[in-house]
Amino acid sequence: MNQPLDQAALDQLFDKARTNNKWQPREVPDTLLKQIVEHMRWGPTSANCSPARIVFVKSAEAKARLKPHLSAGNVEKTMAAPATAIIGYDLNFYEYLPRLYPPADAKSWFVGKKAHADTTAFRNGSLQGGYFILAARALGLDCGPMSGFDNAAVDAEFFAGTEIRSNFLCNLGFGDPEGVYPRSPRFSFDEMATIV
Repeated sequence: MNQPLDQAALDQLFDKARTNNKWQPREVPDTLLKQIVEHMRWGPTSANCSPARIVFVKSAEAKARLKPHLSAGNVEKTMAAPATAIIGYDLNFYEYLPRLYPPADAKSWFVGKKAHADTTAFRNGSLQGGYFILAARALGLDCGPMSGFDNAAVDAEFFAGTEIRSNFLCNLGFGDPEGVYPRSPRFSFDEMATIV
């Protein structure tokens, strides 16, 4: 049976976790990046559609390809990050549903229904992006998710010839506490939720 996590785990995942903008000069090993994906892939998606696709940008050459497509305020912190994940989603995710969701002919739910397929890909890819951040934090990494970049240019640079589209970027590494801004306010329960 599942047991509640202790407060230390909740702090690491949510309550004290912060968006990082500066990084310690420590490498993030490829084995750790693989572990993130190994964990995040188990999070639920509708009909197990699993549209997330990820490119980890680590090498100097790859960073040089990403740099021109970043908003000015995101260049320095991204170039300093040990790794940056391009979190994308595959618009043709439904081609894999015969393997990923064998209980039904789920592929037929999307073939010829582009708007429905695109919405499903974006929604579930975003959901998997959230799992990605939680997995990275659970493994001891700090995250710096952001949306300040030219999506079309990043797609052309990293996903050319595919139906994969970028959603957001997430810098990864071991954060430098000096790069954490004062915590911004959040809505209270009553401002954002109701129980009916």
